[in-house]
Amino acid sequence: MSSKPSSRPIFKFRRRSPALLLLLLLFWSLMISIGLARAIEPPQRPGAIDPVPPQSQLALGRDLYLEACAECHLAVPPGVLPTQTWKTLLEDSNHYGQQITPLVDPTRLLVWKYLNLYSRPLSADEPVPYRLAESQPFRALHPRVEFASPVTLNSCATCHPGAKTYNFGTLTPEWENAE
Repeated sequence: MSSKPSSRPIFKFRRRSPALLLLLLLFWSLMISIGLARAIEPPQRPGAIDPVPPQSQLALGRDLYLEACAECHLAVPPGVLPTQTWKTLLEDSNHYGQQITPLVDPTRLLVWKYLNLYSRPLSADEPVPYRLAESQPFRALHPRVEFASPVTLNSCATCHPGAKTYNFGTLTPEWENAE
C-alpha cells in the first residue's frame, strides 16, 4: 500500500462575503468610537464652567488653584481674566496690596496648566488688566450687566448664588431667563 499524500486541504475555507466583512468592520469601529467618546467626555456637573476630566492633571490643577486662592477670597473662573493676567498673578508676591508667598513648582505648574487652558489670550490692542472691570473677557461674559463701582469678587455672589462653591453656571432667578 502506498501512502500518497492527499491533495485535499485539511480545512475548507468558505469564501466570506465582502459585504459581511465590511458590516462587521463598521460595527466594530462604531463600538470602539462610542467607548472612546464615553472615556474622554467628562461627566458634566450642574453649573460647571470648565469641564475638566476627573482624575487628570487639569483636575488637580483646578483643585490646587481653588485651595490656594479660595482660602482668602472667591476664586474666579479662569475665563474672566486673560492668560497674561494669570501668569503675572502666579509669579508675583504682591497680590493686590497683600504680600503672599507665590506657589512653587510643581504646584505652580499644575495650576498654570489649568489657568492657561481655560483662560483667554489678550486682544492685540488690550492692555493687561488686573481688575475684573478692566477685563474684556469679563465684560464679554456679562454684556447686559450694570455693575456697581468698584466690581469686587464678592459682588459675583449677587447673581451667581453658587459662586462660593465655584459654581458660576447657575444664576439667580432674575438672571436665569434674561435675554
